[in-house]
Amino acid sequence: MYDEQQRTDAGPRAAVDHGPLAGFTVGVTAARRAEELGALLQRRGAAVLHAPALRIVPLADDGELLAATKNLIDQAPDVVVATTAIGFRGWIEAADGWGLGEDLLARLGSIELLARGPKVKGAIRAAGLTEDWSPSSESMAEVLDRLLEEGVDGRRIAVQLHGEPLPGFVESLRAGGAEVVGVPVYRWMPPEDVAPLDRLIDAAVSRGLDAITFTSAPAAVSLFSRAEHRGLLPELLTALHHDVVPACVGPVTALPLQAHGLDTVQPERFRLGPLVQLLCQELPSRARALPVAGHRVEIRGHAVLVDGCLKPVPPAGMSLLRALSRRPGWVVPRAELLRALPGAGRDEHAVETAMARLRTALGAPKLIQTVVKRGYRLALDPAIDAKYADV
Repeated sequence: MYDEQQRTDAGPRAAVDHGPLAGFTVGVTAARRAEELGALLQRRGAAVLHAPALRIVPLADDGELLAATKNLIDQAPDVVVATTAIGFRGWIEAADGWGLGEDLLARLGSIELLARGPKVKGAIRAAGLTEDWSPSSESMAEVLDRLLEEGVDGRRIAVQLHGEPLPGFVESLRAGGAEVVGVPVYRWMPPEDVAPLDRLIDAAVSRGLDAITFTSAPAAVSLFSRAEHRGLLPELLTALHHDVVPACVGPVTALPLQAHGLDTVQPERFRLGPLVQLLCQELPSRARALPVAGHRVEIRGHAVLVDGCLKPVPPAGMSLLRALSRRPGWVVPRAELLRALPGAGRDEHAVETAMARLRTALGAPKLIQTVVKRGYRLALDPAIDAKYADV
């Protein structure tokens, strides 16, 4: 069995100085706060592939928002539901630009103002207003429950639209007898440059990603739409079903993924920090760890931990190592390993070359044994071999 005190082939056991996400690659689809999310992931050791799946188009010059603003100033609603901080701020700024800022603030200050969560509350208070109520869950479902409990028949309710689906929200209010006025503060549009998004899709399909983060439902919709346009939607969904973790910031964001039958992971608090912390737990827990030749070997996305020391491994080497780890301790023929190599063709010498580089990268050559005229095997510790005898 592995002894924590023993020395590795390369010398004394190295101190663990990597983050919990070292060796993993995470895709980021966010348009807003992408740098913040990427920095949080990188500080914990992850490699980050950023591909904004959409762009936000402000409606400061949009006639629809101007008309809705004038309508609400002239005909006071009973309730205004503010759903996002950026949207609320953008609305006030647009009204200022039209010379309607003071009138809008006066109107909002005279009616019931509901905020979906703390960020929206902050934006409301920064505008010199005070919200009347905000749900502890940050859930639009809780906002809907409150409104329906109060009774909405005959009431005029303005809802700040923010590009994400509000399943059943508007319909339920109208079914209850309310007049609902939508306030479209911005629109989601596909990215102007789709090349980064294509690279992210390709990386997911080829299992070059360990997780993809989603911070808005429209980003997920845009990703799936682009994959479908390229004929890769089935492959992308398969990857997300089995190998690539879809991590969503909250339940609303997860809706488009769930519509495709995908299980997602979500933090209890719908924030970027908790989302990253969740990945710090989720990805290492999925990594396979094996006792091999007296060492503890943990296979991650693009690297391997050998006795806690991070060893970056080339893509070809990772492909070989995964093939060997599927049947630990068993001999894997060269022909099978050749099929595992991307674009290797028919030359089995490619296996030997990639294997040599893999051994060098691992820094412990005895981890992988050559079985003459047969292939290669992970040198699983003898006490563990029996566990895999029937694999």
